[in-house]
Amino acid sequence: METICDASLKLIAAWPHIVAECRLALGSELHYQAVVYHCLRTYGSVPVRQLGMNVKMWIADPVSDLFKQLDARHHEDFRGGFEPIPDVCLFSSRVGADWRRRNRKVTLSSLLLAIEVKASERHNGRLRVGEIVKDIEKLAAHYQEAKARGSLFLPVVMVIDTAPDAAERMTPESLRDSQAAARELAVGFMYVSPTTETSTVVPDDRS
Repeated sequence: METICDASLKLIAAWPHIVAECRLALGSELHYQAVVYHCLRTYGSVPVRQLGMNVKMWIADPVSDLFKQLDARHHEDFRGGFEPIPDVCLFSSRVGADWRRRNRKVTLSSLLLAIEVKASERHNGRLRVGEIVKDIEKLAAHYQEAKARGSLFLPVVMVIDTAPDAAERMTPESLRDSQAAARELAVGFMYVSPTTETSTVVPDDRS
C-alpha cells in the first residue's frame, strides 16, 4: 500500500464488512473506530505497520483559515500550530510503523487516507448536520495543510447511524446537507444506518 489509490481500494474492500459489523453491535464512537480498524486489517488487508488510530499530527504555522482560527483560541503561550487527530489513518510504508508525536513530519507526509468517524450514540438525540460538517471542514483543512507541504491524502468522514430508534438517527435533510458539504469540500462520505448504506469514496490517486 503505497498510493492513495491503494488505500482507497482497501477501504472500499472493507466497507461491506464495516457496514455489517456496525449493525451487529451498538456502542460509542470509540467502539466503531475499533470496528473500522479491525475490518481494514481483516478484510482490507491493510498492514498493521501502516494503520493507526487517533494519530496526533502537530502542524506548525498553519496556512488554512480553520486551523489558524483554532490556533488563535489557544492561550498565547501555546500558539503556533494546530494538532488534528484523525480517528483512523492509512499510511505509506515510509511511516516506518511510528505515529508518535515526535514523528509528526513523517506521519503527515506519508498519510494516504484519513477517516473521521461520527456515530449516533446520543440518548434521545441525533447526529446534527453542524457537527458532521465541522469534521468535514476539519478534514478539508488538514488536506490543505498537507498539500501546502507537498503531500496529499484522501479525507473521509464515516457516519455510523445505526441507532435502532429512528428518533435517534439523522433526518433525511441532515443527511442530504452533510453529503452536499462533503461534495463541496471534496471529502469522501460514507454512511450506514440499520437499513441503508452509501459511499462516495471512489478509487482515487491525487498524488
